[in-house]
Formats: sequence, structure tokens, C-alpha cells
Amino acid sequence: MVRAVGFFALTVAMYALFFWLYNVVLGLEQPMSYFLRRRNSSWATRVELMSRRMDTYQEILDQLEQRDNEVYRSVFGMNEIPSEVRDAGIGGVNRYEAFADLSDSSLLKTTAIRLDRLTKKAYIQSKSFDEVFALAVSAGDMAASVPSIPPMYPDAYIMLTSTFGYREDPVWGGAARHTGIDLATDKGNPVYATGDGVVENVSSDSRGYGIMVVVDHGFGYKTRYAHLNAVVVTEGQEVKRGDHIAYSGQTGKCTGAHLHYEVLYRNNYVNPLNYMDLDIHLADYRNMVQLVPRQKGTSARRRRR
Repeated sequence: MVRAVGFFALTVAMYALFFWLYNVVLGLEQPMSYFLRRRNSSWATRVELMSRRMDTYQEILDQLEQRDNEVYRSVFGMNEIPSEVRDAGIGGVNRYEAFADLSDSSLLKTTAIRLDRLTKKAYIQSKSFDEVFALAVSAGDMAASVPSIPPMYPDAYIMLTSTFGYREDPVWGGAARHTGIDLATDKGNPVYATGDGVVENVSSDSRGYGIMVVVDHGFGYKTRYAHLNAVVVTEGQEVKRGDHIAYSGQTGKCTGAHLHYEVLYRNNYVNPLNYMDLDIHLADYRNMVQLVPRQKGTSARRRRR
């Protein structure tokens, strides 16, 4: 028994001496500590590499998002996806419970969170591309819907009297923004839809637009035809480019007979002259519209040659 105890004590003493020499004198690690440290270093290197790759993927995804919002969705009149939607994280109860003991700056924890967010952003971008693709398939419909012809037959006695932008208010005076163009003409000249769409509004405002029609063309485009003498369409009615929708007049706030014509893109006023050519060949115009005679009971002035 004494020998056994002595042997055990000697073993412990030898181990303590070995530990002291190995760690304190020689400054070396124990084999298990060395193995764990090397393994931890290897995993840390892999996580760091993953984090760097995610930096690259994040940059690429940011470029795709910018192009999607500013080009692809804009072309088809689609609203941008808000940043708070794109940057939203992934929900779930205690999703990161496994990292509860790690600090918020832990590389492993931050990498896991970034990976989740990138996954969510990539999913949203994928769904956005699906929506854009669906509209691209119907690009022919879009081409027919964009308001791209003059709203009146250019052979009629019409004249561009006021352009888009700021001008002096013809009634009240002072600088005022003109949100469309004015085409001076006689009462009773036919007005045509400038693109395919649905009649959104038919109304009258004696202090403003007078009798007017608003057509929703889809893809972000709308047109307004104002100061009309009469309207021949109803709200909810589908119209094609060139369909007769109204007659020119002198209603509302105006000083003479004319057509006030506006183009809105994504609820912003844009210059109608950017979408049409007032010098279009008459034969080409006749091929795009269903010409109708003047409104009964109205007189025409001499036409331009």
C-alpha cells in the first residue's frame, strides 16, 4: 500500500514537473491545447474567407438592386422596392440562440446574420426579376400603351401656344408652372386617345381644367385632356390608341378655345412633346386613328395648308 501511494505521488509529481517544464520553462503548449488552437484557427480562417466573399456578393447585389430600381422597374413604370423591405432581416423566435454566449462583434455571429440578410435580399431581388420578366413578356402591350401620338389631327387648325414648364399665368398673371402643353384650336375638333388604356376619370371643374378626361395607360403612364367641349367616353371604358374620346372646347379656367394636354409618368408631370411629333405625316396619323367629323353645331376656321 505504501509503495502504491508512493508511486502515485511520484507520478503526480513527475506530471507536475513535466507540466511546469513544458509550459513555464519551455513556453510550449500542451498537445490538446495546440490541436484545439490549430483547429479553431482553421475555422476562423474559413469564416473570414466566407465574410470576404459575402462582401463581394453584397457589392454585386447592391449593383443589381440599383439597376433594378433605376432601370428595369423604371422602364416598365413599376415602383421601386423600398430599402426597408430589401434590407429587412429574417424573423423567427430565438433564431440566433446558438450564438447567445458570443458578443455582438463576434465574427461567427455577424457572419451568420449577414448570410441570412443576403439570402433574404437575394430572394427579394429574384421575385423582383420575376415581376419585371412578366412585364417584359407583355412589352408589346406597353408599346401600344405609351402615349406617343398627337391628341388631335395635325391637319386641323391647331397651334402649339404654350409649352411645358414655367410661364406667366394667362388669367391671374405671375409665374406659374404649366404641367402640359396647350394646342389652340376651334371648338368641336375631335380629340383622340394617344395610347391604349382605360378611362379613369371624366369630370368638370369650372375653375380649373373644365371638362376633362383622364386615361390610365398602365405601365406608370396617364394622360389628361382638358378644357373640352364634350366627352364621348365613360369611366372604366377601354380605349385604343387613336380612339375618339372627346371634342375640344373652352371650358374651365382659360381665355380661348384650346386643348390642354398632359402626360404623367409615375404620378409626375413630364413634357408631352418628348412623346410625340406634331410634324407627323398625315398619312401615318390617319393609319393610327379612327378619324371622325367635327362636333355638330361648331364652326371650323380655315385649315393650315
